[in-house]
Amino acid sequence: MLLNVLVGLFYCSSERCKTFTSLNLLYPSIAEEKKKLGNDQYKAQNYQAALKLYSDAIQLCPDFAAYYGNRSACYMMLSNYLNALSDARQAVRLDPKFDKAYVRIAKCCLLMGDMVGSEQAIKKILELDSQSSAVKTEQQGLQQLRQLEKTIQSNYDSKAYRNVVYYLDSALAIAPACLRYRLLKAECLAFLGRCDEAVDIAVSVMKLDSTSADAIYVRGLCLYYTDNLEKGILHFERALQLDPDHSKAKEMRNKSKALKEMKENGNTLFKSGRFREAQTVYTEALKIDEFNKDINSKLLYNRALVNSKIGSLRDAIADCTRVLEINSQYLKALLLRARCYNDLEKFDECVNDYEAALQLQKTPEIKKLLRDAKLALKKSKRKDYYKILGISRGASDEEIKKAYRKKALVHHPDRHANSSAEERKEEELKFKEIGEAYAILSDQRKKMRYDSGQDIEDQEQDFDPNQMFRHFFQFSSGTGQGASFGFEF
Repeated sequence: MLLNVLVGLFYCSSERCKTFTSLNLLYPSIAEEKKKLGNDQYKAQNYQAALKLYSDAIQLCPDFAAYYGNRSACYMMLSNYLNALSDARQAVRLDPKFDKAYVRIAKCCLLMGDMVGSEQAIKKILELDSQSSAVKTEQQGLQQLRQLEKTIQSNYDSKAYRNVVYYLDSALAIAPACLRYRLLKAECLAFLGRCDEAVDIAVSVMKLDSTSADAIYVRGLCLYYTDNLEKGILHFERALQLDPDHSKAKEMRNKSKALKEMKENGNTLFKSGRFREAQTVYTEALKIDEFNKDINSKLLYNRALVNSKIGSLRDAIADCTRVLEINSQYLKALLLRARCYNDLEKFDECVNDYEAALQLQKTPEIKKLLRDAKLALKKSKRKDYYKILGISRGASDEEIKKAYRKKALVHHPDRHANSSAEERKEEELKFKEIGEAYAILSDQRKKMRYDSGQDIEDQEQDFDPNQMFRHFFQFSSGTGQGASFGFEF
């Protein structure tokens, strides 16, 4: 009985061995057929189908270098350079003299910006065949990339970020799969205020590698430059968790915290009426980061508001102008500058700003401000009769008379009879203006129209300042007889 069982087991084992032997002989031929079918699909540019067939061949014969080489080529056509590089390296491990695999290693490394890896692969190819021209293009690309990296670093160090982006585009044309170049470009775009573009790049990298500290740092940078300091700080801290030595994330985290604190401190001082202290804090905060245009525009506006409160109107205008250079749509800055221009009696500039503000926001309040500014401009274009008489706008009738008497006596032509012709002409003009001023301001109806900015009849037509002078002194003498008047020298 036992003997029969042993004989049966021996028989089964023998059959299994025969089966395994048959399969081992069969697998290579099946794998080869898979490879041929994969080649057909590759030639037809059906790379996904070819990829599956090459993978089937590898599964059947995992130690055959050519299959890895074919799949590597397929991955390259699909722009999956990381997997292409992995297969090419596996191919040379199985066959150290597989020159095509080294070529693919050189290409993939260059495309991913790994100059050292590309250089090592090229060296190996030339060791196998010193006359090989298979990697001539890669050698040229490698040389160009080295030069570009030097130029990029030089411009980055000098903060010429626009130039960095320009040269990075050239580098990415040679190494389009280099995540380092893409993230450096994103960083510079953020510095230039092009945060939407920078975010798109950072997010695309994070989809490939969610633990990329550089990508998370760039995302934080974009939040920081769009005045989202709290979220920016969280991203910088996350980047530091992934890479504790990430110096840029550390610097930006500290800068964000300092800016947030100073901004809040300045606002608190402003609200409590401590304007001088608030001005100092805003000024210090503006020194933290010249590239943060969004936050700096708000700091400048806040400082302009402080300057307007303490009477430094020209400084307020300068700050508002800087705000509008950063953001021409900043309505609050435009309205504040207009108000300061009005207070400085620069009515042309005031009207221009209110007109620009109205284009941004058509509200009844801005329309009224514009009307008032135009009226003030119109008034400013006329002669200032109050100024000519040297009196305030609230002067009484008696003060107007006294001012006229004093000015008329000073500038009467008889007083300057012995002066030069030019001096006499100047005094005559002043005498005439004084008469005009008195004619308007001494007449309640005309004065009211003048004060309200309405047009009044042209006083210069048929106006005789001497007659006005005689009439004034005739009646002010109390005789009604035109008392004689003369100057004593």
